[in-house]
Amino acid sequence: MVPFEYVAVGTVEEAVGLLAEHREEAKVLAGGQSLVPLLNYRLARPQLIVDINRLPLDGIQVTDGRLRLGALTRHATLEESPEIARHCPVLAEAAGLIGNVRVRTLGTLGGSLAHADPAAELPMVMMALDASLTLVGPQGRRMLPAREFFRGQLTTALGQDELLAEVELPVTRRIGHAVEEFARREGDFAIVAVTALVGLDRRGRVEDARLAFAGVGPVPVRVPAAEDLLRGQEPAAERLAAAAKAARDTLDPESDAFVSAAYRRHLAGVLTKRALGRAVARAGEAA
Repeated sequence: MVPFEYVAVGTVEEAVGLLAEHREEAKVLAGGQSLVPLLNYRLARPQLIVDINRLPLDGIQVTDGRLRLGALTRHATLEESPEIARHCPVLAEAAGLIGNVRVRTLGTLGGSLAHADPAAELPMVMMALDASLTLVGPQGRRMLPAREFFRGQLTTALGQDELLAEVELPVTRRIGHAVEEFARREGDFAIVAVTALVGLDRRGRVEDARLAFAGVGPVPVRVPAAEDLLRGQEPAAERLAAAAKAARDTLDPESDAFVSAAYRRHLAGVLTKRALGRAVARAGEAA
């Protein structure tokens, strides 16, 4: 590991000031589950590590139908919190699929989003929920929707002098949800993952539908064509299968050393049908 300077900051202002001063030579340490491997393999060689673990950037608040989460909220908290289970259960389900117990104990919501691995669960869920992310920098605070935050593989709109401070999500108590993924081994990043959200109206028809994917592009992907096939319709098996086929045919993943693009598309169709079935069943129970 290449030597570096280490500073454990006590305020957001101190952290932002150091990032503004050192810019590309500085890296932020939260849970360390992404940063430490990069340091070990010398894929990152910062001159300064800014440890933000002492900052008041964790916690869960529910106000006016919105869920606000501090960026330092641990994956394990997302998985185990009764408030998350009650107000946004899809987030708890996704968090439980991340890595292993050690990773979930140390890893943070903000760290996962800022790292922006296109196969990760939490960025995918942020896209499905149309989350808003609050960034703090020398010029103050700004808020971005998830669709604008993720720019490319391991690339976001977060400036070199900014911190991701907070995430805001809608409360989804009456929305059916499901997260499905396929990985080479338990705890690995998914080859393909899908988040399905389905809301039903009083007649049992689909009022809203969201489908977001991980592992099929450089950023998490929504498929509006498949969502539109469901809205206003009865969620019969044939309709869910048609939406899954539309998702499969719309996605344009790449091949890599492990699987082909065609296999990824096939997985996307299978997982989408499975996720939609579970989400519809849960939506019926919540109605």
